[in-house]
Amino acid sequence: MMRDRATASSRMSNKVTETTPRVLIVGGTGVFGERLVTGLLRRTALNVVIAGRHEARLAAMVQRCDAIPDAAGRTSALVMDARTVTPDRLIATGAFAVVDAAGPFQGGDYRLAEASIAAGIHYIDLADARDFVAGFSVLDTAAKQAGVVALTGVSTTPALSNAVLEALTAGWRAVDGVEIAISPGNRAPRGLAVVRAILSYAGRPVRVFTHGAWRTRPGWGMTVRRDMPGLGRRWLSLVETPDLDIVPARFMVTSSAVLRAGLEMPLLHLGLLATSLPVRLGLVRSLAPLARSFRWVAGLLERFGTDRGGMTVEAIGTDQNGDKVSGIWSLVAEAGDGPFVPTLPALAVLRALDEGRITRPGASACVGVLPLADIEAEFTLYRIHSTTRFECVGPRLHWPNHH
Repeated sequence: MMRDRATASSRMSNKVTETTPRVLIVGGTGVFGERLVTGLLRRTALNVVIAGRHEARLAAMVQRCDAIPDAAGRTSALVMDARTVTPDRLIATGAFAVVDAAGPFQGGDYRLAEASIAAGIHYIDLADARDFVAGFSVLDTAAKQAGVVALTGVSTTPALSNAVLEALTAGWRAVDGVEIAISPGNRAPRGLAVVRAILSYAGRPVRVFTHGAWRTRPGWGMTVRRDMPGLGRRWLSLVETPDLDIVPARFMVTSSAVLRAGLEMPLLHLGLLATSLPVRLGLVRSLAPLARSFRWVAGLLERFGTDRGGMTVEAIGTDQNGDKVSGIWSLVAEAGDGPFVPTLPALAVLRALDEGRITRPGASACVGVLPLADIEAEFTLYRIHSTTRFECVGPRLHWPNHH
């Protein structure tokens, strides 16, 4: 196990192959970090340094990784606090890229990204926090001067969602509306950070572009029940993500751009909606302090529902022929593979960085960086399937198959 001692570098050198590029995964024992680590070991030849604050968890993670076929000896562990890490410490790992899979991103700072840039190391993160992603460009000048790539939001949103929209609307004359929906299976693991993030905006004002104007709507509001291809009808509510800013601007949306997410169990989804009412009324500032309690309640119901989750991205607009059309992309993850989805854009970006296909330095959100095909190529190891279809919708804006 690596520590802040002089022997740290030698221990890591003995554990991994020196000639193979190395990636440092911060939060590598978490819900998404662990899945990214295993994806890298199964899909690439890269070595992986797993960083975190808990020595026992790191040791157990390395043991699990060594059991993966052709992965023995390719991982090492590093006890590290990302809040106090220095550029020199990152340089000592020998990594060519640093991944922040831990956060927290809601209200978080850019210390790890700044240290990576100062160390001359590429940086990516799995942030889906609206404020974090919106302010990330403050690092652009430093990243360009250092000659490194720094990308935020390399996850389901905005990286995957924007890649889908680019594919759906290629050649279109105009985009009228966009709806994005994400619904994990009830048996999917729930990290405390994810629960806290949802509760941080539930009931609080969220700025959203709808009906042709910017309006304020309550987080976990705008609740609907939608047909999700392959999953059936599920409840969905407004969530605060970077796409609420990015999609209207990038695609010049004329009517609405909304992102909703849902909990498969109606009891949990509608229960959270009811619990958020005191926040809407100004009686309670935030539900975030109740994150552990909410997670405990959700855990009691974990054996119910399914392990099938999915995502849909729908766009309505005018195609290159002047016809009003809708493009619908849907993803279904089977048998508990849904939690891998947020890590696959990062896996695709790390592969592209290693192969020299992403070279332009700077700091930005991960949009327009990789085509959808590159991300979908990472689905192959998992029970994850996507489909795309287009329909003529006539002269008036509506959402196909939605009631």
